[in-house]
Amino acid sequence: MRSANPSLGANTFKGLRSENGMPMTIQGTVNKTFILFLLLCATAIFTWHQYFSGEDIQAWLWIGLIGGFIVALITIFVKRAAPYTAPLYALLEGLAIGGISAMFESQFEGITTQAILLTLGTLFSLLFVYRSGLIKVTENFKLGVVAATGAIFFVYLADFILRFFGMEVPFIHETGLVGILISIAIVVVAALNLVLDFDFIEKGAEQRAPKYMEWYGAFGLMVTLVWLYFEILRLLSKIRSNR
Repeated sequence: MRSANPSLGANTFKGLRSENGMPMTIQGTVNKTFILFLLLCATAIFTWHQYFSGEDIQAWLWIGLIGGFIVALITIFVKRAAPYTAPLYALLEGLAIGGISAMFESQFEGITTQAILLTLGTLFSLLFVYRSGLIKVTENFKLGVVAATGAIFFVYLADFILRFFGMEVPFIHETGLVGILISIAIVVVAALNLVLDFDFIEKGAEQRAPKYMEWYGAFGLMVTLVWLYFEILRLLSKIRSNR
């Protein structure tokens, strides 16, 4: 098993077995994902409202971004803590998502609604395609998505470092045709990560992983969904800028 999502790596379920006869289930993971989604929405609405009320949300954004990153790392390395850290991650990411979404919305009216609908539409469409067997999660498919995701990560990392020296990676922030095509490619890769996540969670249920891994699986899905949402938001903003 392999997933490009760092929280759902190849050895996530290795050596784990259900405790007290309570194994991980797909339905349980779905329920936990829904809970995390509601928590994320709650704090996203908070920073959204703060922004449009004229309040300074910079502190909330940094708390969400940095706090979410730290809690994500803790969750990845201490899986047993997932029932506690996964909800905290959702709350922190919501702070960042709400504020960033509000900023985009102030520039491009209606863009947030479009991004949310496209993200949810992608999620349910790929879930249907995966469950129907139209997409076969082969080893070559997994390796391809992992390689593409890794390449995107290193490009973003290089861009982050270059910005300290007043430079940036060419094209990825541009609103021209090349910039839009790059964003489309990144959105496709992010979406394909959902397929790997579905497959990985299904395998975890088949292997009767511990019950707390439902929270971990839900956390992994949220990581991918947050990434997908941000990439769709960026893509839509580039398209709108060209009108």
